Amino acid sequence: MNFLLVAINAKYIHSNPAVYSLQGFAERVYPGVVSVSEYTINHHFDHILSGIFSQHPDAIGISTYIWNIEEVKKLLRELPKILPDMDIWLGGPEVSYHYEEFFKNYPKVRGVIVGEGETSFTRIVGAYVKAENESGDEIVEPDFSDIPNLALRERPEVIEHTTIDMDALPFIYEDGMSTFDNRIVYYESSRGCPFRCSYCLSSLDKTTRFRSLPFVFRELQYFLDQEVPQVKFIDRTFNADKVRTKAIWNYILEHDNGKTNFHFEIAGELMDKEEIDLLRKMRPGLVQLEIGVQTTNQDALIAVNRSLSLHKLTEVVKELTKAHNVHIHLDLIAGLPYEGLRSFRSSFNDVYAMAPTQLQLGFLKVLKGSPIEADCEKYGILYSDTAPYEVLATRWLKFEELQHLKYVAEMVEIYYNSNQFTKALPYLVTAFDSPYDLFSALADYYVEKNYFEAPPARAKKYEILIAFANEKTTLDCEEILEALTMDYYLRENPKSKPDFVKQPPAKELFDMKYRDPLTGNFRLMEDTEVSEEQ
Repeated sequence: MNFLLVAINAKYIHSNPAVYSLQGFAERVYPGVVSVSEYTINHHFDHILSGIFSQHPDAIGISTYIWNIEEVKKLLRELPKILPDMDIWLGGPEVSYHYEEFFKNYPKVRGVIVGEGETSFTRIVGAYVKAENESGDEIVEPDFSDIPNLALRERPEVIEHTTIDMDALPFIYEDGMSTFDNRIVYYESSRGCPFRCSYCLSSLDKTTRFRSLPFVFRELQYFLDQEVPQVKFIDRTFNADKVRTKAIWNYILEHDNGKTNFHFEIAGELMDKEEIDLLRKMRPGLVQLEIGVQTTNQDALIAVNRSLSLHKLTEVVKELTKAHNVHIHLDLIAGLPYEGLRSFRSSFNDVYAMAPTQLQLGFLKVLKGSPIEADCEKYGILYSDTAPYEVLATRWLKFEELQHLKYVAEMVEIYYNSNQFTKALPYLVTAFDSPYDLFSALADYYVEKNYFEAPPARAKKYEILIAFANEKTTLDCEEILEALTMDYYLRENPKSKPDFVKQPPAKELFDMKYRDPLTGNFRLMEDTEVSEEQ
């Protein structure tokens, strides 16, 4: 029996912990039966198809997400032509809801694992092995009828929904890290989420379950001993349990190897003084935090069943940034109910004022099975029929306004998140009513000059900012030029003086700089950060 699990990731640096967890769980009972193949959406489709064919699996399981579902659908059409006797199984969030559509549209799909899959998948493998062992002169069909979390073509109704004990999960890295060289290492210490945000599928998991701390400590130590560059916790709200959160952060602090970085997604407003004080003791670069603000509009927050104290969050971020040792990434979502362009502008300015290391502008995705999917008519939400099901318009936000916000998001990536213009940006902001208005004006300027169609080279972006300041503001040209010159020489290592620079900064000025311990960026006397790597 050869059961192949297939993952199609968004990028090479990503991995798919789900398929490795399924394999590891099944291997305990049926060693040597399950194998894994990983690809990316950037692979040529024929490469994926031929790679699967070359292994001649008896059955295949494909992990589905919004980033790969279109490629998966191609496989579902083409695989039966070249491997007609192979059974096809699906799992993942893209098929756990409305799975009847896949039975209808893809006749060779035998079944869908709905929700957690380790136990169900192992029993599927077991049914195949048992049938193979019992086969003699006659073929024995495997029996999947009593397996929970499973929808079958002949029995679409799931007979039982079960969850797994987190301590029963395999540690997918225990056989070594070579498979994950130069890739992000994901780690799962809990499942479920205590919050019920209507745009998130985690809101459907009513229980939050944790892996016991002795398991977690042992596995974190393994990463530390292996000197893994970054471990990204995929827990939906890592700090849901304060005692547990402090225990893990204390362990990381006490066993720091000086190299590994740990990434956590947290609810910032839940942080207390003890947690903040603990984080401020961390080595710069040891921890980075992602905080989903999403919006500061209270009506929007209520509509999506989310609570947020802006004042508390602002104070938490302020305290965390004092030590300059924790990378803080704040997220916004455009397209939420009750949030029009004016409201989003206000949310943007609120978050910008917190001075995060990075500010991510995302867009509402109406995920299959999410509670907000049922509310789309109520809120006038229009969204794309194809993945990632991104919002097109709402009752409060027109299509053209959303498109403009996408341009604004690109400007934030180029001019804020790059840490490339840390001297020039604060000066440019003074020419506008708010930070949002600066990035909005930059977006309009890029459209006007056709820069979105023909993206400028890195060095050209400095010249664009000079031209923008000259054409669209009344700022002093010499001051903006001086600021951009400083940005350029802190960011670049030019062999010759660029055209826009009249005079490179004096060597004495650079003797006053020091390297920011958090990011490796340079910092000036004025406490301005500039990335050497971005």
